[in-house]
Amino acid sequence: MTSENLAKQIAFIKEIDKIKYIRRRTRLFNSDRNENDAEHSWHLAMMALVLSDYSDAEVDLLKVIKMVLIHDIVEIDAGDTFIYDPNKNHENTEEELKSAQRIFGLLPEKQAAEFIEIWTEFEEGVSEEAKFARAMDRLEPLLQNTSNDGGTWKEFGVRYQQVYDKKKIIQEGSKELWSYAEQLLEDSVKKGILEK
Repeated sequence: MTSENLAKQIAFIKEIDKIKYIRRRTRLFNSDRNENDAEHSWHLAMMALVLSDYSDAEVDLLKVIKMVLIHDIVEIDAGDTFIYDPNKNHENTEEELKSAQRIFGLLPEKQAAEFIEIWTEFEEGVSEEAKFARAMDRLEPLLQNTSNDGGTWKEFGVRYQQVYDKKKIIQEGSKELWSYAEQLLEDSVKKGILEK
């Protein structure tokens, strides 16, 4: 007979399959296919593994990986908000919190509380782990857009200062990765794929 905890965990696992259907505006590297949230989260987890030496502070890498794997699960209910959307704030919303409570609430109580706590910590961006996880979250689409000749920047008329303002959060987790990102932005302007 299946235990109550296992039944809840399986229900959660089935529910989060929906993240594979959440389409993002950014496209895969050198591709015209849009990325989905599951691909994005996996890629961030790999980036955290590979780039963890660039974190400005000592971090609990497992916690960073947990953050990047669960941070967008709330979009199953709340949907993906384009980071450059002028009409809707991309930051944590009441809608996302309700989604976190519903989806993580499918898990056994202790696990649900842990996931909500990790998700909240990522959103607040105060801990060293959250700073580095958020740096990964902002770096990945920058790499994608530069590989796609401006990608969503060109498609949606996003300008340099908008990108700079959203990406500068990278420096809170890694000064070296921020230096790299700034150079990518400057190169993008020179190549004509990002307008000043």
